[in-house]
Amino acid sequence: MPPSDPTWQPESTGGGDRRLETAALGWLERIWYGGDPLGRWLAPLGWLFCLGADLRRSGYTSGVRRQTRIPVPVLVVGNITVGGTGKTPLVAWITRLLCESGLRPGVIARGYRGRARRWPQLVTAASDPDLVGDEPVLLARRTGCPVAAGPDRVAAARRVVAEASCDVVVSDDGLQALALARDLEVAVLDGSRRLGNGRCLPAGPLRERAGRLRTVDLVVTRGRAAPGEFAMGYQPGLPRSLDDATDTTFEALARKPVHAVAGIGNPRSFFDLLRDRALTPIEHPFPDHHRFRAADLDFEDDLPVVMTEKDAVKCRGFARGGVWYVPVDAVLDEGFGDRLLALLAGGTRDGQKTP
Repeated sequence: MPPSDPTWQPESTGGGDRRLETAALGWLERIWYGGDPLGRWLAPLGWLFCLGADLRRSGYTSGVRRQTRIPVPVLVVGNITVGGTGKTPLVAWITRLLCESGLRPGVIARGYRGRARRWPQLVTAASDPDLVGDEPVLLARRTGCPVAAGPDRVAAARRVVAEASCDVVVSDDGLQALALARDLEVAVLDGSRRLGNGRCLPAGPLRERAGRLRTVDLVVTRGRAAPGEFAMGYQPGLPRSLDDATDTTFEALARKPVHAVAGIGNPRSFFDLLRDRALTPIEHPFPDHHRFRAADLDFEDDLPVVMTEKDAVKCRGFARGGVWYVPVDAVLDEGFGDRLLALLAGGTRDGQKTP
């Protein structure tokens, strides 16, 4: 059994291990999203997981466990499922919105799989993702805003406020990190996978019961949104070399097959994006937050390699020529930004949000 952290992934030490990890993740996807009957056999374990999540949350709502409030508003962007739903592009979009509104946002992230010995860490675009995690470095590069990473969200929020004089904090992930009091919660869903079989881990993809979505302030859905949700799409930019020195076009890359590399929560979404741009991807899915090595990109041919931006931050030090990444911007429903700013300005500061 994996640890209680629902985002856990095993360490990868070689090609054989990576293949085993990928096969295991494919097996879980068949259970969670493909109707594999094993999900019913695992259902009792899912009930126990849900019960544990309920008890933990009730500890905060009852006051048995203490939430810590920092002196500026906190906006949390997260999900209730395991795997990629588009949180990081949405965090970048929200951060730009706040900057354009005259605010000074700071970003916090867990720094998952970072090997730093001391936390929290202040993160810049030049930080080592092996030390602080890939998503914090990506957010620092994309937003230009102060970023702090660490498993203790309260400590990370305090540090980014103290050292960068931020007047609002945006948390990348953290719906379940309840020790940090929050003023606004935004949940992100994958429009095609939704909540899968509706079961909690390990029987299904849920970190909490589906009813948790009724307690958040806004629901953003990548793809087709249900009533009451805001739709989010992706707008890819031109493929860029890993040193950011040159761009190419999708038309140029479409002349022959490409090796498509994706170490994200939902690699299929990246492969589909490439197909939408008329590319012919040879798919190479990796586990989320995979620690890439040069050998991972050696396909023994001269075909181009195209990867996600999150993977690119980990591969800049050893990637050869002919390796490209695709920057992606979130595109939100009209009215989402106004609604978010109105909720933030309306304020729950006089009575903190109930977890």
